[in-house]
Amino acid sequence: MFFIEVILPLSLAKTFTYRVSEAEFHFIKKGMRVAVPFGKSKIYTALVLDIHENAPTLYEAKEIHQILDEKPIATETQIKHWLWVANYYMCGIGDVYRGAFPTGLLLESETIVSHKPDVVVNDSELSDDEFLIYEALQHQSSLTVQEIASILNRKNILPILQKLIARDIIFLEEEIKESYKPKLVRYVKLHSKYESDNGLEELLEVLKNANKQKEIVLAYFQISASEKKPITVKKLIEFSNSTAAVVKALIDKEIFEEYHLQHDRVSYKGEKSEKELQLSEAQENAFQAIKDSFTEKEVCLLHGVTSSGKTEIYIKLIEEYLQTGRQVLYLLPEIALTTQLVSRLRLHFGDKVAVFHSKYSNNERVEVWRQTLENSEKAQIVIGARSALFLPFNDLGLLIVDEEHEQTFKQTDPAPRYHARDAAIVLANFHNAKVLLGSATPSIETYFNTQNDKYGLVTLTERYKNVRMPEVVLVDLKDKHFRKRMTGHFSDVLIEEITEALALGEQVILFQNRRGYSPIIECMTCGHVPHCQQCDVSLTYHKFKNQLRCHYCGYAIAKPTNCHSCSSIDLTTKGFGTEQIEQELGSLFPKAKTARMDQDTTRGKFGFEKIIDTFKNREIDILVGTQMLAKGLDFDNVSLVGIMNADNMLHHPDFRAFERSFQMMTQVAGRAGRSEKQGKVIIQTYNPNHNTIQQVTNHNYLGMYKEQLYDRQIYKYPPYFRIIKLTLKHRDFDKLKEGSMWLYQVMSQNLNLPVLGPEEPAISRIRNEYIRTILIKIPQNMHLGNTKKTIQKMLNSFEAVAQYRAIKVVVNVDFY
Repeated sequence: MFFIEVILPLSLAKTFTYRVSEAEFHFIKKGMRVAVPFGKSKIYTALVLDIHENAPTLYEAKEIHQILDEKPIATETQIKHWLWVANYYMCGIGDVYRGAFPTGLLLESETIVSHKPDVVVNDSELSDDEFLIYEALQHQSSLTVQEIASILNRKNILPILQKLIARDIIFLEEEIKESYKPKLVRYVKLHSKYESDNGLEELLEVLKNANKQKEIVLAYFQISASEKKPITVKKLIEFSNSTAAVVKALIDKEIFEEYHLQHDRVSYKGEKSEKELQLSEAQENAFQAIKDSFTEKEVCLLHGVTSSGKTEIYIKLIEEYLQTGRQVLYLLPEIALTTQLVSRLRLHFGDKVAVFHSKYSNNERVEVWRQTLENSEKAQIVIGARSALFLPFNDLGLLIVDEEHEQTFKQTDPAPRYHARDAAIVLANFHNAKVLLGSATPSIETYFNTQNDKYGLVTLTERYKNVRMPEVVLVDLKDKHFRKRMTGHFSDVLIEEITEALALGEQVILFQNRRGYSPIIECMTCGHVPHCQQCDVSLTYHKFKNQLRCHYCGYAIAKPTNCHSCSSIDLTTKGFGTEQIEQELGSLFPKAKTARMDQDTTRGKFGFEKIIDTFKNREIDILVGTQMLAKGLDFDNVSLVGIMNADNMLHHPDFRAFERSFQMMTQVAGRAGRSEKQGKVIIQTYNPNHNTIQQVTNHNYLGMYKEQLYDRQIYKYPPYFRIIKLTLKHRDFDKLKEGSMWLYQVMSQNLNLPVLGPEEPAISRIRNEYIRTILIKIPQNMHLGNTKKTIQKMLNSFEAVAQYRAIKVVVNVDFY
């Protein structure tokens, strides 16, 4: 008996055993995909983890359906890394597999209906619907259930199908469809019989009455004379202002022959620049220091102030690694950044750069996956958001994690809830590769590791070309309101500065970390505020769409004209978001062109590109945005940055609120004055004497680091303690309360660790589920693995209690 051990793309912590024949046993290798039956009638794409001869004891092993790959599609190192992620972040290995693979490579079954060929059917016995199905199957050999539903235009068609199956007219089969198709492009060439010297004369003779066709043929000769490469149908039609029908007529007349070539979907067109990168003296020193640090340590932190030219140093390093033939992975926190960076890297490396992130279509991701696996030229450098970490690298030499402090590197939902920076360091370890972390405001844990000599540290204190750091001006909003110097949400200082910048033809960025128009609509008569029906939050007013929306579940209603509670028409808005600032700008600076960049305006695949490009080309004067703006974007004409309200971030109920605020404000401030002229940053705040705001003003990272470390040590937070956060969710409030209490008591009795909870979070209900959280703090000196095993055992016993089985428990390791 021969068996294979597989991972299924379902949220299951264990692997499953299937039976294979001897021939299959010798053919299958680890990392291949196989189609396997699971459950009653479903078929899934599973990944082979191991090949052995031990029968499972608890169940009868089923046989596999088919083998989907000729050669492995995942590497051993990759699978080893997945197992680490599943183990460290306490989630099922199936979750990691599903999260890592492009869905184009994970097929699922579609039920297929076919009719039996040799059955004689009497039409008069069939009902109308049955006849329609029968007739459709005469024209097409098989249909999916969805297709039949759309033919009959009704949802519940299973009873009709059941009848037809009972009468043996049709049968069902579960079939797997391969969803990735290579992209083919249509080309034309002249038919061989017209290729001789007098071929053209013959041609014109044939076409003397068909003017449109003649035009296309002449266009064809024009293009082929100027370019010595194959001509696509698309290009020919555009060039001759004709239509596809005319081309088809020429193909039918055997004047043109058509043929198809396979194209990569993501291809790079453009030349790489030949000029060498010149590093400034400070950059050169940093570059050497990083290389020295790599001789002793695996990980190095490059702490360079904003606009100090970190990207150039990365490019230099990548050049060195490419010469050794190893692959480079460049991780970014935000898809918006990849656009800008890809164009910079392609100038240096041409088409060796591949991009991988979730805004790419399935087929494009499958292509990058295959290129990485084959170690192809096109994917020597992979740039991507956190999911690029799971690509099947052959020989990784260098990982760069840019803006390593960003919280978007941590995946929150669904599992695996991994942190890309930490997982990248482990991956590098498996490949014996080096990791370079870069940031202007490193996270406290990373900086702590450099102080403990775990990581190397290289600092860049001056900006590129010695541009001075921006001047920071604090505006006290309390005082301005008191003196009546405010227009809407703009202080007189900010208005003056914007006017001046616009007069000089410079651009302005305004930052407000809230989308929508205002977060609250309140009735002035009775004080009623519209809330979401399913979540515990007030609805945000979006003026642009004239509706109230919930930012947690997407519930939306039209903007009410009167109060739902007392029918008064006296409604007012409280607080402000990006839409409101955009509107106020319209009345304050009617001549300036404004745009905003938040989740509502960057929906599509190229949403970011459009806004970033128009801003770069100076078609926009003032850009209003949320935190997307805070991530290393590079605009050389921005001289002024305004932070509309710095207190929003400071008062978050989160132990990292001060650290995050410092990072966010410093990063936003760093967008100002990146070329010759010194930039200006205006921070509007109600408490200008707040320590964190003072530290931003003086660009004092170390002051912030020391103050935060002191607090973290007293209150038992990272980097001195590791935190595991358990989130329990259920629709029944009392059951959840009881269950979370039970779990808390078991944990606090059996773990001699600080366990906090069960706490109601600030938003205690989302999508009709109530939420409770429990925090477990693990000190640095305790064995992490054993503690996690103990916690996992308790979670298993919690699941074994019948009345608590319906409570969802989400484990989030290092949730920050």
